[in-house]
Amino acid sequence: MLPESPCYRIGEAARRSGVSAANIRFYEKSGLLQEGVRADNQYRNYDDRDVHQLRFIRLCRAMDMSLDEVRTLLHLDLSRKADCATANAALESHITHVRQRLRELRALEKDLVDLRARCDGSGPKCRIMEALHERADRVVRPLPAGRAHRHV
Repeated sequence: MLPESPCYRIGEAARRSGVSAANIRFYEKSGLLQEGVRADNQYRNYDDRDVHQLRFIRLCRAMDMSLDEVRTLLHLDLSRKADCATANAALESHITHVRQRLRELRALEKDLVDLRARCDGSGPKCRIMEALHERADRVVRPLPAGRAHRHV
């Protein structure tokens, strides 16, 4: 007979996994984690596998993966060779996304540096704030159809 895995209430599972209790509930609602089994006292209990899965989710989220990307990886089996191709495709797609975000962030950095260079504090008014207000008054372009590919 195998020894039974210890059971943890949500606070202890949160502490052991590094994932907040609120995020554990969110991941349950999102289908990334099965709801903890309810004990007689109605508290949810989590075992070591759940804690590992929470750590896995936290790691993937720290790599800026979307919930859908995490979900894809969670459904893969370590021992199935065919799942390796799916994992590779998921990571390749994510790498493409990260590269696009890096380009966007570099452009943002350049824009911020240019904005900061507009004012050294010696003029009668702040040219940075002036430029920001001018930008705020520009016509806003509608967002493209579909969801933006943002993870956070």
